[in-house]
Amino acid sequence: MRRLRHALLALTTAACGGGGGATGFGDLTGPAATTAPAGSTSSGSSSTSTGAPDSTSVAGSSTTSSGPGFDMPVPDLDDPPPVGCKGKIDFLFVISAASTMQAYQEQLIESFPGFIAAIEAQVPDFDVHILVGNLDTVWGIPDCSACSSDCDPQGNPPFCGAAVQPCDEQLGAGVTFPRGNGASNRRCVLTNGTSYITRDEPELADAFACMAQVGLSGSDVTAEAMLAGLRPELNGPGGCNDGFLREDALLVVTIINDGYDVASAGTVDSWIEALRAAKHHDDDAFAVLVLTTDVDVGPWELCLPGEYSPNKNPLRLLASGVKHGLIASICEKTYAPFFADAVDSIVLLCEGFVVPQ
Repeated sequence: MRRLRHALLALTTAACGGGGGATGFGDLTGPAATTAPAGSTSSGSSSTSTGAPDSTSVAGSSTTSSGPGFDMPVPDLDDPPPVGCKGKIDFLFVISAASTMQAYQEQLIESFPGFIAAIEAQVPDFDVHILVGNLDTVWGIPDCSACSSDCDPQGNPPFCGAAVQPCDEQLGAGVTFPRGNGASNRRCVLTNGTSYITRDEPELADAFACMAQVGLSGSDVTAEAMLAGLRPELNGPGGCNDGFLREDALLVVTIINDGYDVASAGTVDSWIEALRAAKHHDDDAFAVLVLTTDVDVGPWELCLPGEYSPNKNPLRLLASGVKHGLIASICEKTYAPFFADAVDSIVLLCEGFVVPQ
């Protein structure tokens, strides 16, 4: 990872250095969302931040002394819990594979190196895990002509001669073979043989570009895939994401979806509760970043000027219902200001992180 510092930092100014955008996301509080309302599947823009009720962890300490005449044992005192994520951050990206997502996937890939470089520059001993969650339980390529090195352009759909693994068809598993129209359509080989990027990856930006190009012929159940990717059975020994989610790491979830997520199972409240449970109900142990439509903000936003939906996007309610949530328009010309705002808040959360005991 350190070999990438100079190359990635060169991109920081361009990707995270200028312009306005969403505000920081650790200061405001607000009510949690209650339901996942129905809405349209159009695009739009916005940049807001709110939060759910605060929770804190307090490390206590005390001193004892003994003197002449007191022959009683001195109790052992536990060490205070270590503070700070010590550079450990788990990034979970969940990216819609809807047919309208090509430009947004490309813009995410362009913004990613500067985002990571800006965090690495401020976090000592940067120890990253980066996973792109799978949204589909059926593996397939509708047109084999899209194949590259790991499938056959002259083959037959849906497999096109590719070697498919069980985790390729597991919701929430790390994507290592993006498939379909507009996808990488090849196996993204990672250094440690995992389903996620680690700090040992020599070409981190290239690996992410391969994984994040999830294509345009898949699902958009982003919230459901997010929660599936955090399940203990996927992250435990032998699971598809074995070792991704660490107890002593800060979790940062990023959702990219240009429509309303009304297809994911559950309600907004249940999504939030599952996120909190994954980090032991410590609201300061995770953050949620969302790039989505702004058609539910007002009629003069970026994606569909003149159109407005009074029904709030469930993904907007998700971002506003957690303590550390940041949301912006997926139709912004660049995501650099959005990720620049996220960097400062992520660094602060890392500094104050308390490892669960």
